Amino acid sequence: MVHPRSYSWLILVLSISLCLTPLQAWSELGDDLPEIGAASGNLFTPLQEQQLGKTFMRYIRATQPVIDDPLLDEYINKLGNSLVEHSEGRGSRFTFFLVDSPVINAYAGPGGYIGVYTGLVLTTQSESELAAVLAHEITHVTQKHLQRAWYAASNMSLVQGAALIAAVILGATVGGDAAMAAASGAQAAMRQRQINFTRQNEKEADRLGIAILYDAGFDPRAMPTFFTRMGRANRSYGTELPEFLRTHPVTNSRIADSLGRAETYPYKQYTDSFAYLLVRATLRERSFHEPRDAITYFQTALREGRYRDESAARYGLALALLRNDDFAAAAKELDELLRNKPDTLAFIITASRIDMEAGNKRRALKRLEQAAKRFPLNYPLQITLAEFYLRAGNADTAYKKLSVLASLRPDNAHVYKLLANAAAELGRKAESHQHMAMHYYLNGALEAAAMQLKIALRIPGLSFYETARLESQLQKVEKEIEELKKEKK
Repeated sequence: MVHPRSYSWLILVLSISLCLTPLQAWSELGDDLPEIGAASGNLFTPLQEQQLGKTFMRYIRATQPVIDDPLLDEYINKLGNSLVEHSEGRGSRFTFFLVDSPVINAYAGPGGYIGVYTGLVLTTQSESELAAVLAHEITHVTQKHLQRAWYAASNMSLVQGAALIAAVILGATVGGDAAMAAASGAQAAMRQRQINFTRQNEKEADRLGIAILYDAGFDPRAMPTFFTRMGRANRSYGTELPEFLRTHPVTNSRIADSLGRAETYPYKQYTDSFAYLLVRATLRERSFHEPRDAITYFQTALREGRYRDESAARYGLALALLRNDDFAAAAKELDELLRNKPDTLAFIITASRIDMEAGNKRRALKRLEQAAKRFPLNYPLQITLAEFYLRAGNADTAYKKLSVLASLRPDNAHVYKLLANAAAELGRKAESHQHMAMHYYLNGALEAAAMQLKIALRIPGLSFYETARLESQLQKVEKEIEELKKEKK
């Protein structure tokens, strides 16, 4: 399979709005590439901001290892949106995502897309600290800091603008050479000062973020606490600063201001959620290149009592054993965890995955089906069940379930990949290639998407309607490719 990152930046971003059903999604491809800095003096319209955000996110997916794990994705979005509901963005759509990298940073993109590096999650010492970073980034969005900074760089098309915003953000975050090269290096450097948040922006994000923290039930003191720890790192790192310090400069006055504001709120004890502890254990396990190293880490922690929560540590060990194909030992750990916490969905899903990988498909499906009756609206549970139906040879049931999930999560590339596989199993070849085209498209691989549509058009027996639909989709995708090439020139 061709990986999306193998393509040039020209085929990594596009301006397409998705609708709610898998086969209709292509019909909403836009022909126009609006300018995002009109001379009228207005900021983006809501539609422009939404389009810019979607384009930005596809560029990020094409250049960064965005995590598609449904359990991790569900957690970060649940946490982030619980904060949004106590901000000025209440009722607006925000999308939070994790990037699999040791980088210690987070960033706010256009359209409410907020990225968090796994290195930052592992650096936080409490859920309130993680919430503090999210609240800070949410405020950058609600106060339109990015819009106002970008407006000064007016008269760029939406596609070019999304690419440049992503390039500058990634350049500031991960060192910049590859990201800056993705757009015109000179142009990106010229815009850098305009897009960076000002000290006043940062101060406002701190002030409003602390209020969001308290209103959402988190510790408002977590923000100055995290800043203080980063400030100490500033002194110890010397010239090699953590990425968080490069993009969010921490000064003594900033720490003092945030601490003073936090102290105006009453003090109380705050407890981390079990979900946060499980996410940290999952990310810690993923941080080891070799599963044997992860097994040693968690076994040592359990033996020496060096853990925040024993169940979370055992869960990390079970994940490492599963990755090492030690299914019996992994199942033993999960059985014990489920005896103590039988309703923890992460345990149920992982236990089912162990059964599936060990070849016990019937048991894996039965466990998930029973859980689905109790938690019918849980997305990680439902997509895992659909995946397992497909792996067990029940493509028809998998297809029906995935079609529903695609309508609920139209931006989820993984759903379309599974849907493509299910359609292929059912003999729906043209539809399978169409879904795979959408999978590539959402991952920013525009040429790969076009290739899938061309393959679909070569399949014998297509009806007039099917042919017309595929040709229309291909025409619009190829038009995007040409538009991007013209902008590059």
